Amino acid sequence: MTSLGDLAARGDLRGVRERLDELDVTEIVEIVAAELGRRGGGAAASLFRSLPKDLAIAVFEALEPPLQGDLVGRLRDETEIKVLLEGLDPDDRAELLEELPAKVTKRLLSGLSPGERSMTAALLGFPAGSVGRRMSPEVATVPETVTVGEALERVRREGDRAETIYLVPVVGEGRRLVGVVSLRRLLVTGRDVPVRDVCAEPVSVLPEDGEETAARTVRENGLIALPVVDHERRLLGVFTVDDAMRALERAESEDSARGGGTEPLRRPYLSAGVLRVVRSRIGWLLGLVVGATLTVTVLDSFEDALEQVVALALFVPLLIGTAGNAGAQAATTVVRAITTDDLRLRDLGRVVGRELATGFLLGAGLAVVGFGPAWWFVGLDIAVVLALTVVAICMLATGTGAAVPLVARAAGVDPAVVSAPFITTFVDATGLIIYFTTATLLLGL
Repeated sequence: MTSLGDLAARGDLRGVRERLDELDVTEIVEIVAAELGRRGGGAAASLFRSLPKDLAIAVFEALEPPLQGDLVGRLRDETEIKVLLEGLDPDDRAELLEELPAKVTKRLLSGLSPGERSMTAALLGFPAGSVGRRMSPEVATVPETVTVGEALERVRREGDRAETIYLVPVVGEGRRLVGVVSLRRLLVTGRDVPVRDVCAEPVSVLPEDGEETAARTVRENGLIALPVVDHERRLLGVFTVDDAMRALERAESEDSARGGGTEPLRRPYLSAGVLRVVRSRIGWLLGLVVGATLTVTVLDSFEDALEQVVALALFVPLLIGTAGNAGAQAATTVVRAITTDDLRLRDLGRVVGRELATGFLLGAGLAVVGFGPAWWFVGLDIAVVLALTVVAICMLATGTGAAVPLVARAAGVDPAVVSAPFITTFVDATGLIIYFTTATLLLGL
Protein backbone atom coordinates (compact mmCIF):
# COMPACT_ATOMS: atom_id res chain seq x y z
CA MET A 1 0.00 0.00 0.00
CA THR A 2 1.30 3.46 -0.91
CA SER A 3 2.29 5.43 2.19
CA LEU A 4 0.62 8.69 3.14
CA GLY A 5 3.92 10.51 2.71
CA ASP A 6 4.35 9.14 -0.81
CA LEU A 7 0.81 10.20 -1.73
CA ALA A 8 1.54 13.74 -0.50
CA ALA A 9 4.87 13.86 -2.30
CA ARG A 10 3.11 12.90 -5.57
CA GLY A 11 0.49 15.58 -5.03
CA ASP A 12 -2.36 13.04 -4.77
CA LEU A 13 -4.58 15.19 -2.55
CA ARG A 14 -7.60 12.96 -3.04
CA GLY A 15 -5.62 9.92 -1.87
CA VAL A 16 -4.30 11.88 1.09
CA ARG A 17 -7.78 12.97 2.20
CA GLU A 18 -9.15 9.45 1.89
CA ARG A 19 -6.30 8.10 3.99
CA LEU A 20 -6.65 10.90 6.57
CA ASP A 21 -10.24 9.88 7.24
CA GLU A 22 -8.88 6.59 8.62
CA LEU A 23 -6.34 8.21 11.00
CA ASP A 24 -6.48 10.18 14.23
CA VAL A 25 -4.18 13.08 15.23
CA THR A 26 -1.70 10.84 17.07
CA GLU A 27 -1.21 8.60 14.03
CA ILE A 28 -0.76 11.60 11.72
CA VAL A 29 1.82 13.07 14.13
CA GLU A 30 3.78 9.80 14.03
CA ILE A 31 3.71 9.77 10.22
CA VAL A 32 4.84 13.40 9.93
CA ALA A 33 7.62 12.78 12.49
CA ALA A 34 8.83 9.72 10.58
CA GLU A 35 8.77 11.60 7.25
CA LEU A 36 10.82 14.42 8.80
CA GLY A 37 13.49 11.85 9.62
CA ARG A 38 13.84 10.79 5.99
CA ARG A 39 16.41 12.39 3.74
CA GLY A 40 15.22 15.84 2.72
CA GLY A 41 11.91 15.63 4.58
CA GLY A 42 10.06 17.06 1.59
CA ALA A 43 7.20 14.57 1.90
CA ALA A 44 6.53 15.77 5.46
CA ALA A 45 6.04 19.36 4.26
CA SER A 46 3.81 18.21 1.39
CA LEU A 47 1.75 16.06 3.73
CA PHE A 48 1.40 18.88 6.26
CA ARG A 49 0.19 21.30 3.58
CA SER A 50 -2.46 18.75 2.63
CA LEU A 51 -4.04 18.82 6.09
CA PRO A 52 -7.17 20.90 6.81
CA LYS A 53 -6.31 24.04 8.79
CA ASP A 54 -7.67 22.91 12.18
CA LEU A 55 -6.07 19.47 11.85
CA ALA A 56 -2.75 21.01 10.77
CA ILE A 57 -2.68 23.22 13.88
CA ALA A 58 -3.49 20.23 16.12
CA VAL A 59 -0.75 18.13 14.53
CA PHE A 60 1.78 20.97 14.76
CA GLU A 61 1.05 21.52 18.46
CA ALA A 62 1.51 17.80 19.15
CA LEU A 63 4.96 17.61 17.53
CA GLU A 64 8.09 17.87 19.68
CA PRO A 65 9.72 21.34 19.44
CA PRO A 66 12.77 20.06 17.49
CA LEU A 67 10.40 18.51 14.94
CA GLN A 68 8.36 21.70 14.81
CA GLY A 69 11.57 23.54 13.99
CA ASP A 70 12.40 21.04 11.22
CA LEU A 71 8.93 21.43 9.74
CA VAL A 72 9.01 25.24 9.86
CA GLY A 73 12.33 25.09 8.02
CA ARG A 74 10.70 23.14 5.20
CA LEU A 75 7.56 25.27 4.90
CA ARG A 76 7.95 28.23 2.56
CA ASP A 77 4.65 30.06 3.03
CA GLU A 78 5.24 32.83 5.61
CA THR A 79 1.48 33.25 6.12
CA GLU A 80 1.12 29.58 6.89
CA ILE A 81 3.97 29.70 9.39
CA LYS A 82 2.53 32.81 11.04
CA VAL A 83 -0.83 31.08 11.59
CA LEU A 84 0.93 28.13 13.23
CA LEU A 85 3.01 30.35 15.51
CA GLU A 86 0.06 32.52 16.53
CA GLY A 87 -1.81 29.36 17.53
CA LEU A 88 0.86 28.30 20.02
CA ASP A 89 0.98 29.35 23.66
CA PRO A 90 3.83 31.82 24.32
CA ASP A 91 5.93 29.26 26.24
CA ASP A 92 5.51 26.64 23.51
CA ARG A 93 6.36 29.26 20.88
CA ALA A 94 9.52 30.26 22.75
CA GLU A 95 10.57 26.60 22.96
CA LEU A 96 10.10 26.23 19.21
CA LEU A 97 12.05 29.38 18.38
CA GLU A 98 14.98 28.07 20.44
CA GLU A 99 15.37 25.36 17.80
CA LEU A 100 15.71 27.82 14.90
CA PRO A 101 18.65 29.96 13.72
CA ALA A 102 18.74 33.48 15.15
CA LYS A 103 17.95 35.12 11.80
CA VAL A 104 14.89 32.92 11.31
CA THR A 105 13.73 33.56 14.87
CA LYS A 106 13.99 37.34 14.38
CA ARG A 107 12.03 37.18 11.12
CA LEU A 108 9.28 35.02 12.61
CA LEU A 109 8.98 37.21 15.70
CA SER A 110 8.52 40.29 13.54
CA GLY A 111 5.57 38.61 11.84
CA LEU A 112 3.63 38.05 15.08
CA SER A 113 0.98 40.38 16.45
CA PRO A 114 2.39 42.98 18.87
CA GLY A 115 0.97 41.30 21.97
CA GLU A 116 2.19 37.80 21.11
CA ARG A 117 5.57 39.17 20.01
CA SER A 118 6.03 41.03 23.28
CA MET A 119 5.22 37.99 25.44
CA THR A 120 7.42 35.66 23.40
CA ALA A 121 10.37 38.06 23.35
CA ALA A 122 10.10 38.45 27.14
CA LEU A 123 10.34 34.68 27.61
CA LEU A 124 13.31 34.40 25.25
CA GLY A 125 15.06 37.06 27.33
CA PHE A 126 15.49 34.61 30.22
CA PRO A 127 18.46 32.19 30.30
CA ALA A 128 18.24 28.94 28.35
CA GLY A 129 17.11 26.10 30.61
CA SER A 130 15.46 28.46 33.10
CA VAL A 131 11.86 28.22 34.23
CA GLY A 132 11.38 31.77 32.90
CA ARG A 133 11.48 30.38 29.34
CA ARG A 134 8.91 27.70 30.16
CA MET A 135 6.37 29.71 32.15
CA SER A 136 3.10 30.93 30.73
CA PRO A 137 2.68 34.71 31.05
CA GLU A 138 -1.05 34.40 30.32
CA VAL A 139 -2.47 34.09 33.83
CA ALA A 140 -5.90 34.68 35.32
CA THR A 141 -5.33 36.58 38.58
CA VAL A 142 -7.60 38.05 41.26
CA PRO A 143 -6.92 41.02 43.58
CA GLU A 144 -6.75 40.28 47.30
CA THR A 145 -9.40 42.93 47.95
CA VAL A 146 -12.30 41.22 46.14
CA THR A 147 -14.84 38.68 47.32
CA VAL A 148 -15.10 35.08 46.14
CA GLY A 149 -18.03 35.98 43.90
CA GLU A 150 -16.13 38.81 42.28
CA ALA A 151 -13.12 36.52 41.89
CA LEU A 152 -15.21 33.92 40.03
CA GLU A 153 -16.52 36.58 37.67
CA ARG A 154 -12.98 37.75 36.99
CA VAL A 155 -11.81 34.16 36.31
CA ARG A 156 -14.70 33.72 33.85
CA ARG A 157 -13.64 36.86 31.98
CA GLU A 158 -9.94 36.03 31.85
CA GLY A 159 -10.17 32.24 31.62
CA ASP A 160 -10.13 32.00 27.84
CA ARG A 161 -6.69 33.54 27.52
CA ALA A 162 -5.14 31.83 30.56
CA GLU A 163 -3.28 28.55 30.17
CA THR A 164 -4.75 27.24 33.44
CA ILE A 165 -7.46 28.45 35.80
CA TYR A 166 -7.37 25.60 38.29
CA LEU A 167 -4.89 27.48 40.48
CA VAL A 168 -5.48 31.23 40.65
CA PRO A 169 -2.77 33.60 41.93
CA VAL A 170 -3.99 36.27 44.34
CA VAL A 171 -2.15 39.57 43.87
CA GLY A 172 -1.84 42.78 45.81
CA GLU A 173 -0.71 46.25 44.83
CA GLY A 174 1.79 46.29 41.97
CA ARG A 175 0.84 42.72 40.99
CA ARG A 176 2.77 41.34 43.96
CA LEU A 177 1.92 37.74 44.77
CA VAL A 178 0.25 37.36 48.17
CA GLY A 179 -1.34 33.92 47.85
CA VAL A 180 -2.99 31.31 45.66
CA VAL A 181 -6.46 29.82 45.64
CA SER A 182 -7.77 26.78 43.80
CA LEU A 183 -10.81 27.01 41.55
CA ARG A 184 -12.42 24.28 43.61
CA ARG A 185 -12.03 26.38 46.76
CA LEU A 186 -13.68 29.34 45.05
CA LEU A 187 -16.60 27.21 43.86
CA VAL A 188 -17.39 25.71 47.28
CA THR A 189 -17.01 28.97 49.25
CA GLY A 190 -19.73 31.55 49.83
CA ARG A 191 -19.71 34.38 47.32
CA ASP A 192 -19.46 37.11 49.98
CA VAL A 193 -16.34 35.70 51.66
CA PRO A 194 -13.19 37.82 51.05
CA VAL A 195 -10.64 36.07 48.85
CA ARG A 196 -7.85 36.90 51.32
CA ASP A 197 -9.62 34.64 53.85
CA VAL A 198 -9.46 31.55 51.62
CA CYS A 199 -6.15 31.93 49.80
CA ALA A 200 -3.15 29.79 50.78
CA GLU A 201 0.52 30.68 51.24
CA PRO A 202 2.12 30.43 47.80
CA VAL A 203 5.09 28.30 46.76
CA SER A 204 6.95 30.22 44.06
CA VAL A 205 10.20 30.31 42.09
CA LEU A 206 12.32 32.96 40.40
CA PRO A 207 12.46 33.05 36.58
CA GLU A 208 16.22 32.40 36.61
CA ASP A 209 15.77 29.11 38.48
CA GLY A 210 16.36 25.96 36.44
CA GLU A 211 13.31 24.38 34.87
CA GLU A 212 14.26 20.97 36.28
CA THR A 213 14.45 22.41 39.80
CA ALA A 214 11.07 24.10 39.34
CA ALA A 215 9.59 20.88 37.93
CA ARG A 216 10.71 18.94 41.01
CA THR A 217 9.08 21.63 43.17
CA VAL A 218 5.81 21.08 41.30
CA ARG A 219 6.02 17.32 41.74
CA GLU A 220 7.10 17.34 45.39
CA ASN A 221 4.33 19.76 46.41
CA GLY A 222 1.61 18.20 44.25
CA LEU A 223 0.93 21.51 42.50
CA ILE A 224 -1.23 22.18 39.46
CA ALA A 225 0.77 25.30 38.67
CA LEU A 226 3.74 27.09 40.21
CA PRO A 227 3.82 30.92 40.27
CA VAL A 228 6.96 32.54 38.88
CA VAL A 229 7.85 35.88 40.51
CA ASP A 230 10.65 38.42 40.23
CA HIS A 231 12.89 39.48 43.13
CA GLU A 232 10.22 41.91 44.33
CA ARG A 233 7.59 39.12 44.24
CA ARG A 234 5.77 40.60 41.25
CA LEU A 235 3.94 37.85 39.40
CA LEU A 236 5.42 37.09 35.96
CA GLY A 237 3.62 33.89 35.03
CA VAL A 238 2.95 30.29 36.04
CA PHE A 239 4.75 27.02 35.36
CA THR A 240 2.07 24.40 34.76
CA VAL A 241 2.16 20.76 35.80
CA ASP A 242 2.15 19.46 32.21
CA ASP A 243 5.21 21.55 31.38
CA ALA A 244 6.84 20.39 34.62
CA MET A 245 6.29 16.71 33.82
CA ARG A 246 7.66 17.26 30.31
CA ALA A 247 10.78 18.91 31.77
CA LEU A 248 11.34 15.99 34.15
CA GLU A 249 10.86 13.46 31.37
CA ARG A 250 13.35 15.35 29.20
CA ALA A 251 15.89 15.51 32.07
CA GLU A 252 15.53 11.81 32.81
CA SER A 253 15.96 10.97 29.12
CA GLU A 254 19.15 13.06 28.99
CA ASP A 255 20.53 11.40 32.13
CA SER A 256 19.69 7.96 30.77
CA ALA A 257 21.36 8.70 27.42
CA ARG A 258 24.51 10.18 28.95
CA GLY A 259 24.72 7.40 31.48
CA GLY A 260 24.92 5.04 28.52
CA GLY A 261 27.59 7.09 26.76
CA THR A 262 25.58 9.00 24.17
CA GLU A 263 24.01 12.43 23.71
CA PRO A 264 20.19 12.61 23.81
CA LEU A 265 18.53 12.76 20.38
CA ARG A 266 15.80 15.11 21.67
CA ARG A 267 13.37 13.68 19.12
CA PRO A 268 11.72 10.32 18.34
CA TYR A 269 14.28 7.77 17.12
CA LEU A 270 12.72 7.21 13.69
CA SER A 271 12.60 10.96 13.01
CA ALA A 272 16.35 11.31 13.64
CA GLY A 273 18.58 10.85 10.61
CA VAL A 274 21.52 8.45 10.68
CA LEU A 275 24.05 11.30 10.76
CA ARG A 276 22.32 12.81 13.81
CA VAL A 277 22.53 9.45 15.58
CA VAL A 278 26.22 9.18 14.66
CA ARG A 279 26.91 12.70 16.00
CA SER A 280 25.20 11.81 19.27
CA ARG A 281 27.56 8.87 19.81
CA ILE A 282 30.89 9.54 18.12
CA GLY A 283 32.18 12.11 20.64
CA TRP A 284 31.62 9.79 23.57
CA LEU A 285 33.22 6.84 21.77
CA LEU A 286 36.30 8.88 20.91
CA GLY A 287 36.60 10.04 24.51
CA LEU A 288 36.25 6.52 25.83
CA VAL A 289 38.81 5.21 23.33
CA VAL A 290 41.28 7.78 24.61
CA GLY A 291 40.47 6.75 28.17
CA ALA A 292 40.88 3.07 27.30
CA THR A 293 44.49 3.72 26.33
CA LEU A 294 45.15 3.90 30.08
CA THR A 295 44.26 0.22 30.31
CA VAL A 296 46.65 -0.61 27.45
CA THR A 297 49.40 1.38 29.17
CA VAL A 298 48.86 -0.51 32.43
CA LEU A 299 49.04 -3.88 30.66
CA ASP A 300 52.21 -2.83 28.90
CA SER A 301 53.79 -1.75 32.21
CA PHE A 302 53.21 -5.19 33.73
CA GLU A 303 54.27 -7.15 30.65
CA ASP A 304 57.06 -8.89 32.56
CA ALA A 305 54.65 -10.14 35.22
CA LEU A 306 52.32 -11.50 32.54
CA GLU A 307 55.19 -13.33 30.89
CA GLN A 308 56.15 -15.02 34.17
CA VAL A 309 52.60 -15.98 35.20
CA VAL A 310 50.48 -16.26 32.05
CA ALA A 311 47.44 -17.30 34.11
CA LEU A 312 47.13 -13.74 35.39
CA ALA A 313 45.97 -12.64 31.93
CA LEU A 314 43.00 -15.03 32.08
CA PHE A 315 41.28 -12.94 34.74
CA VAL A 316 41.82 -9.46 33.29
CA PRO A 317 38.40 -9.35 31.51
CA LEU A 318 36.65 -10.59 34.67
CA LEU A 319 38.25 -7.93 36.85
CA ILE A 320 37.66 -5.13 34.34
CA GLY A 321 34.00 -6.12 34.01
CA THR A 322 33.53 -6.37 37.78
CA ALA A 323 35.12 -2.98 38.44
CA GLY A 324 33.14 -1.24 35.70
CA ASN A 325 29.82 -2.76 36.75
CA ALA A 326 30.32 -1.98 40.44
CA GLY A 327 31.25 1.62 39.65
CA ALA A 328 28.31 2.04 37.29
CA GLN A 329 25.90 0.67 39.91
CA ALA A 330 27.12 3.12 42.54
CA ALA A 331 27.11 6.05 40.12
CA THR A 332 23.60 5.30 38.90
CA THR A 333 22.29 5.12 42.47
CA VAL A 334 23.96 8.37 43.51
CA VAL A 335 22.96 10.27 40.35
CA ARG A 336 19.35 9.25 40.93
CA ALA A 337 19.55 10.44 44.55
CA ILE A 338 21.06 13.76 43.40
CA THR A 339 18.27 14.18 40.85
CA THR A 340 15.62 13.81 43.55
CA ASP A 341 17.53 16.20 45.88
CA ASP A 342 18.25 13.43 48.41
CA LEU A 343 22.00 14.14 48.31
CA ARG A 344 24.21 17.24 48.31
CA LEU A 345 27.96 17.86 48.48
CA ARG A 346 27.83 18.05 52.28
CA ASP A 347 26.80 14.38 52.27
CA LEU A 348 29.98 13.35 50.41
CA GLY A 349 31.74 11.79 53.39
CA ARG A 350 28.73 9.74 54.49
CA VAL A 351 27.97 8.59 50.95
CA VAL A 352 31.54 7.52 50.19
CA GLY A 353 31.74 5.74 53.55
CA ARG A 354 28.53 3.83 52.85
CA GLU A 355 29.65 2.89 49.37
CA LEU A 356 33.08 1.74 50.58
CA ALA A 357 31.36 -0.55 53.06
CA THR A 358 29.01 -1.71 50.32
CA GLY A 359 31.95 -2.34 48.02
CA PHE A 360 33.75 -4.34 50.70
CA LEU A 361 30.76 -6.60 51.28
CA LEU A 362 30.13 -7.00 47.54
CA GLY A 363 33.78 -7.80 46.91
CA ALA A 364 33.93 -10.23 49.83
CA GLY A 365 30.85 -12.03 48.55
CA LEU A 366 32.27 -12.33 45.05
CA ALA A 367 35.64 -13.46 46.45
CA VAL A 368 34.04 -16.21 48.52
CA VAL A 369 32.06 -17.46 45.52
CA GLY A 370 35.04 -17.39 43.15
CA PHE A 371 37.84 -18.53 45.47
CA GLY A 372 37.17 -22.26 45.18
CA PRO A 373 36.95 -22.43 41.37
CA ALA A 374 40.04 -20.18 41.02
CA TRP A 375 42.02 -22.42 43.40
CA TRP A 376 40.94 -25.47 41.41
CA PHE A 377 41.95 -24.06 38.02
CA VAL A 378 45.04 -21.90 38.70
CA GLY A 379 46.23 -22.72 42.18
CA LEU A 380 46.06 -21.25 45.68
CA ASP A 381 48.50 -18.34 45.20
CA ILE A 382 46.66 -16.78 42.25
CA ALA A 383 43.29 -17.48 43.90
CA VAL A 384 44.41 -15.40 46.91
CA VAL A 385 45.56 -12.60 44.57
CA LEU A 386 42.18 -12.63 42.83
CA ALA A 387 40.21 -12.62 46.07
CA LEU A 388 42.11 -9.66 47.51
CA THR A 389 41.94 -7.78 44.21
CA VAL A 390 38.20 -8.26 43.83
CA VAL A 391 37.59 -6.83 47.30
CA ALA A 392 39.88 -3.86 46.62
CA ILE A 393 38.52 -2.97 43.19
CA CYS A 394 34.91 -3.22 44.36
CA MET A 395 35.68 -0.74 47.13
CA LEU A 396 37.54 1.52 44.69
CA ALA A 397 34.74 1.36 42.13
CA THR A 398 31.85 2.03 44.54
CA GLY A 399 33.74 4.82 46.31
CA THR A 400 34.60 6.49 43.01
CA GLY A 401 31.07 5.99 41.70
CA ALA A 402 29.72 7.75 44.78
CA ALA A 403 32.18 10.65 44.87
CA VAL A 404 32.40 11.70 41.22
CA PRO A 405 28.70 12.60 40.65
CA LEU A 406 28.54 14.67 43.86
CA VAL A 407 31.72 16.57 43.03
CA ALA A 408 30.53 17.08 39.45
CA ARG A 409 27.21 18.50 40.65
CA ALA A 410 29.01 20.91 42.99
CA ALA A 411 31.19 22.03 40.07
CA GLY A 412 28.11 22.77 37.96
CA VAL A 413 28.59 19.76 35.66
CA ASP A 414 25.75 17.36 34.88
CA PRO A 415 26.51 14.26 37.02
CA ALA A 416 25.20 11.98 34.29
CA VAL A 417 27.88 13.25 31.90
CA VAL A 418 30.75 12.07 34.11
CA SER A 419 29.10 9.04 35.68
CA ALA A 420 29.06 5.52 34.32
CA PRO A 421 31.21 5.69 31.14
CA PHE A 422 34.10 7.70 32.59
CA ILE A 423 33.98 5.97 35.96
CA THR A 424 34.14 2.63 34.17
CA THR A 425 37.22 3.71 32.21
CA PHE A 426 38.93 5.04 35.35
CA VAL A 427 38.35 1.99 37.53
CA ASP A 428 39.36 -0.36 34.71
CA ALA A 429 42.86 1.11 34.65
CA THR A 430 43.27 1.53 38.42
CA GLY A 431 41.78 -1.92 39.03
CA LEU A 432 44.46 -3.48 36.84
CA ILE A 433 47.16 -1.57 38.72
CA ILE A 434 45.82 -3.02 41.98
CA TYR A 435 45.68 -6.50 40.45
CA PHE A 436 49.22 -6.58 39.10
CA THR A 437 50.67 -4.81 42.15
CA THR A 438 49.04 -7.38 44.43
CA ALA A 439 50.31 -10.20 42.21
CA THR A 440 53.85 -8.76 42.18
CA LEU A 441 53.97 -8.51 45.98
CA LEU A 442 52.39 -11.88 46.81
CA LEU A 443 53.95 -13.93 44.03
CA GLY A 444 57.38 -12.30 44.20
CA LEU A 445 57.41 -11.32 40.51
